[in-house]
Amino acid sequence: MSGNRRKAFLVSAALMGGAMLMTACQNADAATDAGASQGSSPSSPVANAATPSGSSTGGGGQGSPATNNGTSTSTSTGTGTGKGSEDGAGSGVDTGGGKREPVEQGCGANNISWSTRSESQAGGYILVVAKAKAGITCYLPAALPTVAFGSDGTQAGPAEQSVGQQIKLSGSTAAYAGVNPKTTGTDGGKELDSIIVGIGDDDFDPVSLPVGTITVDEPVVTNWHTDPADAVPFN
Repeated sequence: MSGNRRKAFLVSAALMGGAMLMTACQNADAATDAGASQGSSPSSPVANAATPSGSSTGGGGQGSPATNNGTSTSTSTGTGTGKGSEDGAGSGVDTGGGKREPVEQGCGANNISWSTRSESQAGGYILVVAKAKAGITCYLPAALPTVAFGSDGTQAGPAEQSVGQQIKLSGSTAAYAGVNPKTTGTDGGKELDSIIVGIGDDDFDPVSLPVGTITVDEPVVTNWHTDPADAVPFN
């Protein structure tokens, strides 16, 4: 090989080697830049893990309702000191000075032990006997007892011209009323075997009392009396 050709070959080889070296360096730099770019990408999990602004964290107490000054103002000021009724101190009527007197109650048919018996005087009648039940004290009003007969509710009229006295029933004290179921002289009337007795027309618990077979036609009844001799229903 001549000297000129050899010189040209060496120059060409040197140029090619320099170009290859330059390309290698550029590739290395590009790889380095790419790695750095991937390490600082905004889509990295570390960047996405940042706690959002204003969120509540466990144990921090931020879950409480917000107020103007950061503290709760819902504290109740009620005292809850309910007062009972003073009437619960005792029953009865206040007579002054803190004293109470018992209120006397009127009798109802359910306060009384009832019985009846047939009497022959004055053409025959039924004597109704009333006693207060054990432990009860009550008053029979100064009025006729209510005595009814049959399903049609026929009531006995008065056998006396005036009303009697109020009677206090307690213990063994008894009151008596005489019932004449038939005051007419005819053969008509209803055949019944019981009467219904109440304490006045407003008694909500009247009682049915057996009396045997009786004929009812324009019946009458006396007032209440403490002596059975006064309860004979004379025509």
